[in-house]
Amino acid sequence: MSATDKMRERRRGFRPAALVSAAVGMALALTGCAQVDTTSPSSARKEAAQGAPASFGGVDCRKAKCIALTFDAGPSENSPRLLDILKEKKVHATFFLLGKRHIEKYPQLVKRMSDEGHEVASHTWDHKILTDISDDQVRDELRRPNDAIERITGHKPTLMRPPQGRTDANIHKICKELGLAEVLWSVTAKDYATTDSALITKRVLDQADRDGIILLHDIYSGTVPAVPGIIDALKKRGYTFVTVPQLLAPGRAEPGKVYRP
Repeated sequence: MSATDKMRERRRGFRPAALVSAAVGMALALTGCAQVDTTSPSSARKEAAQGAPASFGGVDCRKAKCIALTFDAGPSENSPRLLDILKEKKVHATFFLLGKRHIEKYPQLVKRMSDEGHEVASHTWDHKILTDISDDQVRDELRRPNDAIERITGHKPTLMRPPQGRTDANIHKICKELGLAEVLWSVTAKDYATTDSALITKRVLDQADRDGIILLHDIYSGTVPAVPGIIDALKKRGYTFVTVPQLLAPGRAEPGKVYRP
């Protein structure tokens, strides 16, 4: 099997979970995430001590028009090119990484992400739906990627993104116990369903707004080629790209809370 064929097989293997993930993402966007109590980035900033400085790289999202670029389900063979683009564009992103077949396969890319100033976070070990499994299994899904990331980077993640965005009060409780905040999204490009980079770009630009959190997947072949156009167009609109912690600053992500614009 050629490298291209292997890549196609990997995409097919992940497609069902990604299809549901994107569908739920759209449902969350339409319902305002009514089933989950969420905290917006602006609220997180307001909850910080009055007069507190924004502590990440001089970006103050209380004044700047900020937006966060996030990537789920990597690292993958597409990640080196993505990291090259982000470095060239001087943009830092937040990566919600999968453990099985990803962190364990590409540890050097996890280290590069961290070394180049990106926020490295968890998307669980094996993309299990957390609300459908036992508490012990949830803890295992969350601890394993965190431990692996800490071994590679020296930093334990403080953020996670639940597969399909599915979470509940019990998941919040376990996340609090493990020192994790949950991060959802406000922009999804449905990049699981198309290789058309221009369409992916259009979908992101149509939904982008201040304090937005953009959900993309660098495991799909059409996504990484769309990133330069997304960055350039949003910069022209006056947006500053930040990581999720920067978006919340001077507030901090609190374990057990769920953040979504």
